[in-house]
Amino acid sequence: MSNIIWKIKTFDEFTVPELYAVLKARINVFVIEQNCPYPDLDDYDQKAVHIWAEENGEVLANCRIFDQGIKYPETSIGRVLTTEKARGKNLGRQLIAYAVETIENRFKTTQVRISAQDYLLKFYGEFGFEDTGKKYLEDGIPHTEMLRK
Repeated sequence: MSNIIWKIKTFDEFTVPELYAVLKARINVFVIEQNCPYPDLDDYDQKAVHIWAEENGEVLANCRIFDQGIKYPETSIGRVLTTEKARGKNLGRQLIAYAVETIENRFKTTQVRISAQDYLLKFYGEFGFEDTGKKYLEDGIPHTEMLRK
């Protein structure tokens, strides 16, 4: 039986242990696993709504969402991850479904822009995201900007 708990919080609603667990998961996936040394603490966490799945205090999947005008003219989803331990359990699909639903309910829009790693284009396409044609390298990883209308 699964003890996975989903949480949605603003930065000010985090407990210290929750914030630590989210940051640890981000560093483990993006900095260590993907070998991308970058400044993860970018002063946007305070403006985001954070969504994550945890089990026994360990973050398994996480993203942050933004209202219009913060990262892009549209709402956006970023820092999307599933930890190595949690892969293959459909938590990524649940995470994006919750993110889109939260955006629609909190920000009253269906327009969402994301910066997707190219190997995930088909995955995001399942949620209505379309390739905008804007392609670039970020930390040596091919990315494509995608938009959901």
